[in-house]
Amino acid sequence: MKIICPICKTVTTWHENPWRPFCSERCKLIDLGKWASEEYRIPVVEQDREIKKTEGQEELSAGSE
Repeated sequence: MKIICPICKTVTTWHENPWRPFCSERCKLIDLGKWASEEYRIPVVEQDREIKKTEGQEELSAGSE
């Protein structure tokens, strides 16, 4: 199976490739470095924070009664 390296876009194979989905150890380490330096981020949904704040306020209100 042919795949494209997500870092350098080189075509490589999936089978017998110890660095898959990358083409080389170099590309694998570049990707790891991007995660470590926080270049890749998982977005936080603001709506979730607002729901948690509202739930926390309701718990405080219920506890003071």
